[in-house]
Amino acid sequence: MKKLEILVVEDEPKLAQTISDFLRIQNYEVETKLNGNDTLEYFRQNKQMVDLILLDLMLPDISGYAVLKEIRKISEVPVIILSARSAVADQMSGFEKGADDYITKPFSLALVKMHMEAVLKRAGKLRTMVEYKELQADVNAQLLYYKEQHIPTTRKEFDLMVYFMEHPGIVLPRDTILNAVWEYDYVGDVRTIDTLVKQLRKKLGVECSYIRTVYGVGYIFGEEGHDEKL
Repeated sequence: MKKLEILVVEDEPKLAQTISDFLRIQNYEVETKLNGNDTLEYFRQNKQMVDLILLDLMLPDISGYAVLKEIRKISEVPVIILSARSAVADQMSGFEKGADDYITKPFSLALVKMHMEAVLKRAGKLRTMVEYKELQADVNAQLLYYKEQHIPTTRKEFDLMVYFMEHPGIVLPRDTILNAVWEYDYVGDVRTIDTLVKQLRKKLGVECSYIRTVYGVGYIFGEEGHDEKL
């Protein structure tokens, strides 16, 4: 399944990198641009690949509004504006010019993720089903199935299972899992993951033994003999 591609347009390199790193952990493909002209050049050549744009308004060459205007001439790709301008008039202007959503700075990465998912869902781009062998996870409905039988889960159990299913054959350290599933804002310890894994294994049963422990590191998901990648 093709990953969704997000085009991040932000002139502050550190912030652009932070957003991009976060989105990659969330299993998105990411392209980053630091100014408007590079954004338009990239988009014109790759518009069929881009699923959503996060667009800063204060760019060093041309304004984000000018970028949005040019994009709207050739595409209805979802665009979320990121801006320090928090006035209602600024937000209304963004929507009038064709933005799908507007997030004011400073913002949390978890908030950006929520807005992105809502916009992608409205646009019909958000994947609804993640599958691995006999396992199926309906992401929108938050339902897990094994051999077509519903497996009841808590929200975090489900999120953890989807993360495993999206990364088969990869050794996943506990810290990496924690950052991905709890979105950087969890205060606690990595043993929480061990508890959730224990609960998932119990619910799935011995027949479904895809979650394997890598002692001293974390976990790997998939069948025995699957190539392990660090």
